[in-house]
Amino acid sequence: MKQVSIYTDGACSGNPGPGGWAAILIYNGVEKELSGGEKQTTNNRMELSGVIAALQALKEPCRVDLWSDSRYVIDALEKGWAENWRKKGWMRNKKEPALNPDLWETLLNLTAKHEMHYHWVKGHADNPYNNRCDAMAVAERDRYAG
Repeated sequence: MKQVSIYTDGACSGNPGPGGWAAILIYNGVEKELSGGEKQTTNNRMELSGVIAALQALKEPCRVDLWSDSRYVIDALEKGWAENWRKKGWMRNKKEPALNPDLWETLLNLTAKHEMHYHWVKGHADNPYNNRCDAMAVAERDRYAG
């Protein structure tokens, strides 16, 4: 299996509001940047969209190190929360629906194809890839804000 590192980030102005996402894929020393956004969205949807776009770019099953500053994404995947929400019909508990079930469904189907390893990174700190993803996501957000 190929070893790929993926860094992702999302940004939103207002919540909801215009948003952007970004991802950097690194394989064998080669970097590929992806980004996009939406005019009306939430920060969590942009965080999820970055991961989804990155995994959709992989053409075969890989060993993936996923780096994100989103606890929402990392914890829900690593701790199995998202899988449990799906098993419960997209409910967090008996009264609260899980948010973003459309994106979680897509993401869970994508992660099942790969050997996933999750890493939380402190946002706006000293990780150059996370900082680059943040800058790209903010640029996309600003593009959709216009």
